Amino acid sequence: MRREATDEWRGWREATEEALYGPSGFYRRPEGPAGHFRTSVHASPLFAQAVARLLCRVDEALGHPASLAFVDMAAGRGELVTGVLAALPAEVTSRARGYAVERADRPAGLDHRIEWLAEPPEGITGLLFANEWLDNVPVDVAEVDAAGVVRLVLVRAEDGTERLGDPVEEADAEWLRRWWPLAGAPSAGALPQGARAPSEGARTLPEGARALREGGHAPSDEAPALSEEAHAPSEGARAEIGHPRDTAWASAVSTLDRGLAVAVDYAHFAAGRPPFGTLTGFREGRETMPVPDGSCDITAHVALDACALPGGRVMTQRAALRSLGVSGARPPLALASTDPTAYVRALASAGAAAELTAPGGLGDFGWLLQTVGFPDPLHDGPADENAPLRRALLVDVADHEEQ
Repeated sequence: MRREATDEWRGWREATEEALYGPSGFYRRPEGPAGHFRTSVHASPLFAQAVARLLCRVDEALGHPASLAFVDMAAGRGELVTGVLAALPAEVTSRARGYAVERADRPAGLDHRIEWLAEPPEGITGLLFANEWLDNVPVDVAEVDAAGVVRLVLVRAEDGTERLGDPVEEADAEWLRRWWPLAGAPSAGALPQGARAPSEGARTLPEGARALREGGHAPSDEAPALSEEAHAPSEGARAEIGHPRDTAWASAVSTLDRGLAVAVDYAHFAAGRPPFGTLTGFREGRETMPVPDGSCDITAHVALDACALPGGRVMTQRAALRSLGVSGARPPLALASTDPTAYVRALASAGAAAELTAPGGLGDFGWLLQTVGFPDPLHDGPADENAPLRRALLVDVADHEEQ
């Protein structure tokens, strides 16, 4: 099916790709992402220290390999990988190799031990960490028109003006039907010509994910439970078509020979998709209208349940960081009398930890954990071959999630 797009009017995916990563794109600006918004990495060094502890747990689970990789996806200016390497104990530092994956040029003065790459290295053993990467993998936007038809949203780069284009293509319609149903999206009995209906309860995986499954990874025994009820949103209901993110995540995970991949992002799930989407922009610390002209960040929340490969698990950042020793508990007041300096330091640390784990803020971010290459010799069946490594890395979500 032909997309109704011209040089002036393009789909959001194409327009965002150019606006963020083109020659004059937002992520090539000299000030870097930190000049426009704060992530957990920028909020406190506690975040990098927690990730360093996670890397140490991965190292232990891997049996202390001779070369231990830490891959920082969408590395910005290398802040996270720098902080993680600095926080490692000497014995681990001697074997650790840091990789920063970023499209922008290598910043001056970056630690010479860090390799700067445009793509993640293949065949690594260790930890791949993607903090707020998937939300910047460009996606198209769909919207329901007055007749109930789901159409591609077209945008004009110069000012962000939108209009509706053709009905969404078959692959997009199938993804929407499975993960983000909208009025007019094809039902199981009314797929567009040439589209394939997934079997009842099946996981629709991108090609990279299928390769992983064929390599011996068992399907998850906790696949997301999706509602089968019909959705009938009114005119103007929107969705971000997330299969490019599914494919990007599967591709990143496939670079691991053995280890753990973690994606951290603001997310939503099948039971509560936002009715009008989440596409927005950020400029100089403030949310703004998304205009794909290179002047602002363009981002959208991530359907992490759609991204998850077999065996993947999602927990909140609050639960993950608490299991890694980050607590917002205030220090005992008695410490102020016995050691005022230590009390002030502990109070500042508690405040930073509280920000990283705050409900309604960074603490609600999703952590998608994907283990690779760790069969369970004690497990009789294929339901969850990665459970032993997951237990070694992070405790069960239920142990730390607040009700």
